[in-house]
Amino acid sequence: MNKQVQVHGALFTVALLYGANYSIAKEIMPDYVLPFGLITIRVVSATLVFGLLSLLLTKEKVTSRKDWGRIALCGLFGITINQLSFFSGLNLTSPINASLVQTISPVVVLVMSSFLLKERIKVYRMVGILLAGLGAMLLISGSANNSVEGHMLGDLLVLLNAASFGVFLVLVKPLMQRYNAITVMSRVFLVGCLGVVPFGWGQVAATDFASFPLSIWAAIAFVVIGVTMLAYLLNVWAMKYASPALVGVYIYLQPVFAILIAVSLGKDTFTWQKALFAAMIFGGVYLVSKPKKPALPA
Repeated sequence: MNKQVQVHGALFTVALLYGANYSIAKEIMPDYVLPFGLITIRVVSATLVFGLLSLLLTKEKVTSRKDWGRIALCGLFGITINQLSFFSGLNLTSPINASLVQTISPVVVLVMSSFLLKERIKVYRMVGILLAGLGAMLLISGSANNSVEGHMLGDLLVLLNAASFGVFLVLVKPLMQRYNAITVMSRVFLVGCLGVVPFGWGQVAATDFASFPLSIWAAIAFVVIGVTMLAYLLNVWAMKYASPALVGVYIYLQPVFAILIAVSLGKDTFTWQKALFAAMIFGGVYLVSKPKKPALPA
C-alpha cells in the first residue's frame, strides 16, 4: 500500500477515535469517574502496555541526554498538561464546544514548527488551514445553537489542551526520526504518568468500580485502548512521514465525526449546509497535504 495512503489512513482513524471520544468520555464523567481519576486510569494503563511492548518488541534504549530532555517535554505537554486540561475541560463544557475549541491546535503546530523546526509556512498550506478552520467553526457553530452552553472555564481548559497537544506534535517529530514509535511512546507516557498520578490517584481510590454497568466498562476500554494507546501510536507513527501541520490539521475532522455520531444517536440533523462545511474541511486537509511540485529540469 502507498505510504501516503497509510499515513492518511492512520490520521483519519485518529480523528475518528478522538471525535467519538467527546461523547463517550462524557458518559463516564463525572457520574462514574471524576476527570483526574479517568486520566490516571488511562495514562497508567497505557504506560504499562507501552512499557511491556518496548521490552518485548523493540528493546531499544535512549541514551542521549538531549533526547531524554525532549522526551520529558513531550511527556509534560503531550500527556500531563494535555490530559489533565482536556478531561477537566470536557467535564465542564459540552462536546460541541470542546471540539470547536480544539481547532486552535493546528495554528499552534504551524507557529511552533516555524519556530522550533525552522519550517517555512507555505501560502497554500496557510490557505488550507484557514479553509479547514473556517469550515469547522461554521459547522460547529450551527450545531452549538441547539446545544448546552459550555462553561467558560471548561472552554479555556480545552484551549490549553489544544495548545499543549500542538506543541507536543512538533516536539515529538525529531524523536520519531531516530527511534521506533513504541520506544518513544513508552518513555513519553512514563514521564507523563509521573505528572498525572499525583493529581488523580485519590479520585481513583474513591471510585466505586463495583457499581459500573457493562456500558461504562466498555466506554473506559474505548478511552484507554482506542483513544490513548492506538490514537497516540498512530499519531506518532504518522509523524515519521507527515509534517506536523498535516497531523495537526486532521484535528479539524474531529468535529465532523462528533456531528455524525450525534446524528446517528438522533441528537442532531445533517443538512446540505453541514455537508458544504464538511467539504471545506476536507478541501483544507488536501491543501495542507498537497506535495511540492518537482523542480523543472534545466
